[in-house]
Amino acid sequence: MSFAVVGYFAFLLIGLVLYYVLPKKIRWIWLLALSYIYYFTFSIKTSIYMVFTTVVIYMGGIWLDKIITDSNAYITANKASMSKEEKKAYKDKTKKRKRQALLVVLLLCFGQLAVIKYTDFAIENINSIISLFGGQNMINLPKFALPLGISFFTFQSASYIIDVYQGKYRCQNNVFKLGLFVSFFPQLLQGPIGRYDRLSSQLYEGNSFELKNVQYGLQRICWGLAKKVILADRAAVLVNMVFEDYDMYGGLLNIVAVLMYSVQLYMDFSGGIDVVIGTAQMFGITMDENFRQPYFSKSIGEFWRRWHISLSSWFKDYLYIPLGGNRKGKIRKYINIMIVFLVSGLWHGANWSYVVWGGLNGVYQVIGAIFTPLRNKIKENLHLKKNFLPLMIVYMFVTFILVDLTWIFFRADTIQHAFDIIESIFHMNDPVLLANGALYDLGLSKPNFIVLVISLLLLFLADVCKYRGVKVRNVILNLNIIIRWTIIIVGILGILIFGIWGSGYSETNFIYFQF
Repeated sequence: MSFAVVGYFAFLLIGLVLYYVLPKKIRWIWLLALSYIYYFTFSIKTSIYMVFTTVVIYMGGIWLDKIITDSNAYITANKASMSKEEKKAYKDKTKKRKRQALLVVLLLCFGQLAVIKYTDFAIENINSIISLFGGQNMINLPKFALPLGISFFTFQSASYIIDVYQGKYRCQNNVFKLGLFVSFFPQLLQGPIGRYDRLSSQLYEGNSFELKNVQYGLQRICWGLAKKVILADRAAVLVNMVFEDYDMYGGLLNIVAVLMYSVQLYMDFSGGIDVVIGTAQMFGITMDENFRQPYFSKSIGEFWRRWHISLSSWFKDYLYIPLGGNRKGKIRKYINIMIVFLVSGLWHGANWSYVVWGGLNGVYQVIGAIFTPLRNKIKENLHLKKNFLPLMIVYMFVTFILVDLTWIFFRADTIQHAFDIIESIFHMNDPVLLANGALYDLGLSKPNFIVLVISLLLLFLADVCKYRGVKVRNVILNLNIIIRWTIIIVGILGILIFGIWGSGYSETNFIYFQF
């Protein structure tokens, strides 16, 4: 059940009413039931994978907790009789047992993810190699059913077990409560990737009804849906038409399609996250923000601190830092960056184009880090202030273009497809095409194109306000109740009027549901 269908809001309304009617101490049980019911609307069969992940990290947490508890009890009981060397040897033995337990749990979690999501990819590449050397005996593809959101709930589960291993908190002794953390329905299919220490108390304790939470949540949901059905789905019409037949359009129109894909992806993903955060807020649960005006970034490094923040921070905390981060010299730092971004590419999908996309972002980061001292030296010699506006605008523009280049690989079906589109961009055609009505032959009529442009301008203004620290939603919440609800109602009507609906409309899930 997509966020952009009427059924979802009926489901949400029933869920909210019963949540606040039930006694606080059992509200978490209702949230767990809601989460699985929601997942069942996509697939009952593949929910077994989520159950498996939950059981594995539950048993793993109990196992780790027992190792730690037994070790502390043994040292306490034998403190007087143990020498320093014996204590150290026993602690080292305990640490080894903890590492072994963690390794088993992670192998089971990531092993399931690898088998289900990447087996076909691996076999296809093996078959390509066999064919290259003239072989005929190809390996048959098993064709596993890919559970929705498996990458998200696997990473979220892995963060929990790693945190227990590191002693950040004790394990959860109730498997059903842990199941709620893994499956909480708003974030299940596209994040943000939550952390147990920030979510657990909000999920389990039962939250009191506050009208402000409902109003804020409704505003956020409306904003997210507006991004999705007014902007993303409208831009998708143009993008799909050009990307599927790029060679007939030429350079300028292909550039427009690439720019529109950057709009589609941002509006689709951030819009979905807005719906997630708004839905959770209506239950009194505050989710982590996942975007902070990423297209205003002045470097690729800053872009990744503003785009898909929960995934970036996950890779930083659980891969980059354990690999050594920047503590082992520059060369090792650059290698670690490349590993993180290559893995990030593979996380997004079993396709070499995703790997290239991740690799390009890694290369950008490495080159940026290498040339940062030179860039700072030039600024110093030119006596430019740190936030010299013209220079900041240039940085933003260059960063946006570099990001757009990587999005071509993210959108393309294959690496060759991506390179063909890039090549076609340089086959410049008549610039009059942008003014002679050719844009309206890309699937969007003139009125639709005008709606798209005006909506983009409104979004740009909203992002400028956020970038400068002005929270529009807080301004709206502080208005007179009549004005406040008028704005909300007008927003809902705007979605209904200007969204991509009507004849020929078919429900389109959010792009990140597939990951």
